[in-house]
Amino acid sequence: MSNLKDRVREALTKVADPHMGINIVDMGLIENIEIIKDNKTIAKVTIKPTNPACMSAAKMAMDAKQMVENVEGVDKAEIIVTGHLMSDVINEMVNKE
Repeated sequence: MSNLKDRVREALTKVADPHMGINIVDMGLIENIEIIKDNKTIAKVTIKPTNPACMSAAKMAMDAKQMVENVEGVDKAEIIVTGHLMSDVINEMVNKE
């Protein structure tokens, strides 16, 4: 059985850049996947779009959150977008409780 980090990465292959039609893993947009086990298991995923003004960054981040939270063993996904002009706004919107 694969480990949780591998299963999270596999789930992220179901998230495509809407303009390119290629998944965000194959595009190299996933900078880091960290599994944090406290009283909940949190998968923290860092995404860096190829373009700092990428119009699809928020959608890809929302889709990534949904896919990762569907992975068995993950209680919560935290998606961090870096290198984007609107990173702060996107991260706040995507990770809002």
